[in-house]
Formats: sequence, C-alpha cells, structure tokens
Amino acid sequence: MSHLRTQLDVLLSETSLEVSERQRDQLVGYVQLLDKWNKAYNLTSVRDPQAMLVKHILDSIVVGEHLDGELFIDVGTGPGLPGIPLAIMKPECQFYLLDSLGKRIRFIKQVIHELKITNVVPVQSRVEEFALEDGFDGVLSRAFASMNDMVSWCKHLPKAGTGRFYALKGQRHEFEIDELPEWCSVIDIKPLKVPELEGERHLVILSDKG
Repeated sequence: MSHLRTQLDVLLSETSLEVSERQRDQLVGYVQLLDKWNKAYNLTSVRDPQAMLVKHILDSIVVGEHLDGELFIDVGTGPGLPGIPLAIMKPECQFYLLDSLGKRIRFIKQVIHELKITNVVPVQSRVEEFALEDGFDGVLSRAFASMNDMVSWCKHLPKAGTGRFYALKGQRHEFEIDELPEWCSVIDIKPLKVPELEGERHLVILSDKG
C-alpha cells in the first residue's frame, strides 16, 4: 500500500465518511495523476501530493453529505475540484465539470478514462455560454472570487424553483452575503471540518427567491 493511501486512510478515520476500498483507490489515483500532470500543465499551486489529500480531496468530499439532488455542475472546475472527488464519492449522481481551458479538460478526460469514472461529463466552455435545458439540482464552485460573481454568472444553470448554488468558501464573510443580488438568498451556511486543514471552511447554500 502506498504512503498516500495510508495517509488517506488516516485522514478519513478522522471523519464520519463511509468510503469503500475502490473509492479510496480512485481518490489516491486522482492525486497521483494530478501530481504527474501538474509538472507539465501547472494545474494546481499545491505541489505536494500529501498536501493535495488534505487541501483538495478531503476539502472536496466533506461537502458531499450536504448536496441535495442527482445532477450537478462544477463551474470553473480547474483540474476537477471539487467535482472529481465528489463524483467518486457519489457514483449515483452525475457531475458536469466545466472549465474554459482546454488543458484542464484534457486532464479531466484522462482521469475519468484511467480511473474508470462513469458519472462525469467534461465540458470545455465559458459558463455563460453553457446550459442544460432542464437545469441542474446543484451548481458547485470553489474557484469563484465572490459569491456575487458566482450566482450572477450561473443564474441560468439551476433548475427553476428547486436548484441550489453551493459555494465552497474559507472564512465566513458577511460582506459577501450583503453584496448578493436581490433575487438570491442564503438558505444555510454549513461549517466544514477538514482534518489537518488550517483555517475555516464553510459551504454556503443559496437559492433563487423567484
């Protein structure tokens, strides 16, 4: 067993998450691919694979229990975060991973091929130019600078009435909530516990009042 797998097992033991052997292997496989491709493609500023386990894998999968629905889109996914780890954890759900940069989408396609992930749809597009007719149960992002930008640029993506925005944030910033457009409201703010991660993490859940 690799040292990465051993470390992942230790991290997961500090959570209440149920993770199968196959899922653990896929999560480690993703980190190994990210580390390998990062040298040429510069996909993440996190260089150390062990740090990736905390800052990318655990930071993504702790969100899973708060997601409602079966069809999600991860906007500005970068190298597939949080979409790939969440897709591994939630095989019953479908995840569209959207990014405008071709190298990131090429990497995601390689990941889903090598790790045999069947519930991910990679999409190379600008967010304002992509839509799904019936919309998504959830719109996820951990990359947007502000929640205002996220909900404004992604307003057309959630299902009417039931769709939700899920913003992965660090500290809780009230000014960001104050800046939200009139049509958008905060439903809940979930504090997230990520083993060995310094600093606060929150999941902000938002919806269209309309």
